[in-house]
Parts: sequence; C-alpha cells; structure tokens
Amino acid sequence: MHELPPERPGRLPEGEFEYIRGTLPLVYIDAVPVRVDNHGEVTSVGLLLREVDGAITRALVSGRVYYQERVRDALVRHIEKDLGPVALPRVPTSPQPFTVAEYFPTKGVSKFFDSRQHAVSLAFVVPIDGDCSPSQNALDLAWLTPEEAASTEIGAEMHGGQDVLLRQGLASVGALH
Repeated sequence: MHELPPERPGRLPEGEFEYIRGTLPLVYIDAVPVRVDNHGEVTSVGLLLREVDGAITRALVSGRVYYQERVRDALVRHIEKDLGPVALPRVPTSPQPFTVAEYFPTKGVSKFFDSRQHAVSLAFVVPIDGDCSPSQNALDLAWLTPEEAASTEIGAEMHGGQDVLLRQGLASVGALH
C-alpha cells in the first residue's frame, strides 16, 4: 500500500485509478439540488448541462466518495464543485439517501449505466439556499419546476438513468403529484 500524496487526498495516480475502476465497484453520490419554500415544498429543481461522451446532456450533481471521506463531506464537496462555493447546501449531519443506485458498465443489468465502471451511488435530495453558478465541467445550470424536470422531454436529455433517480428523488419528497 502506498501513501497518498498530501495535495490530492483520496486520489490515486491515473493508471492505478483506471485499473481499480475496471475491477471494483466504487462508491458515488448523486444529488438532486432543489429550492424549497417556507413550508418545505420543492419549488424548483437544479439540473446541470454537461458534455458527456460527445453529447450535451442534463445531469444531477454526482461524484465519487474519496477514501476516508464521509458521505456528507462528499455531498458538500460535489455540490460546491458543480454549483459554486456559495450554493449553501442544507446537508444534515447524518444524511440518509432516498435510494441506492447501481451503475453498471453493461447496459441492461440495471436502470443505471456508466460505461466506465461499476458504481454504487447513494442518492440524496438536497435543498440549496445560496446563489449558484455552474462550475468545473458544467456548461450551465437550469432551475425547473418539479413537473418540468420530471417530464419525458427532460428525461430524454439525461444520461445513464439519472432521469429515473430524479423522478425517484422528487417522489420521495412528495414533489410529484
């Protein structure tokens, strides 16, 4: 076992990561960013616009949990990475996922597909209170009503089954009628 470089905690050299990614399931988070009103009702859903495999797609906040990183910390890190440093996510001290999604590199094994790897993703609905601006590899961020976000048109623009997660997440907080 080698020591991790201090400037990249939880990160492996690229060749080693690709080997591990091809041989072991990895833990990820998926987050459905939402705005809520004073009564806790979801008023809008934030979807990122990204380039995935040469196509422009809509996406949830998503990313890997690093070695020795708490799930809560991974959620905050990925939300801040994708939505900006002043997104102000409301992540509970001990977050509970609304579901667990298994992404497979082979289509048809589950509803979730990722050509790069087998990933086990904990999925959360996270209220966002601050100002958001897409960052990192996100091209844009759109806030849609729950009905718009769960529509078949928007679902067709999502990749790898994230449309299924989006609808499950909205249903778990009573945002789909």
